[in-house]
Amino acid sequence: MEDYILIKPTMEYAEQIAEYRKAFLESGDSMDGTGPLRRMTDPGEYISFCETCEMRATVPENLVPATQFLFIRTFDNKLVGMIQIRHELNDFLKLYGGHIGYSVRPGERRKGYARKMLKKALPYCAEIGINKVLVTCIAGNVGSEKTILANGGVYESTVYEPGAKVNLKRFWIAINPIC
Repeated sequence: MEDYILIKPTMEYAEQIAEYRKAFLESGDSMDGTGPLRRMTDPGEYISFCETCEMRATVPENLVPATQFLFIRTFDNKLVGMIQIRHELNDFLKLYGGHIGYSVRPGERRKGYARKMLKKALPYCAEIGINKVLVTCIAGNVGSEKTILANGGVYESTVYEPGAKVNLKRFWIAINPIC
């Protein structure tokens, strides 16, 4: 059995999704890779929204199709991270957001989960036809940069994102298509 799995959000994890959200709100951290979780108090509503976003025909206007995953530690069935894979890039994502956003529960950081989660997500990118993945991180976020580099990230540039008033480092990860 695998130590960690990526699964789509389901009601089985509704309570853990609510706890994950609460941990980030209490810590004041950003919830990267969780979509609109910050503003959704009802896990059921969040799960439904994630399903809606998977298909071009149902994704809300101004968003791109995306797949949301929970990163579950299997020995205790605990939600330790979330990762979102955007199937394509709009103008904003091309510059600042990239194909993938991810976060690790505040109490579970510095244990290698982000690196493992990103590694597990890359084959899915290949499955949906993304063979070169853009991943960004805030300049100075050493942990996230190490995560990206450990997964084959190649630094491209640093850009200033005026909305968040941060410098973002841009990395590309080339993926071999699944045969």
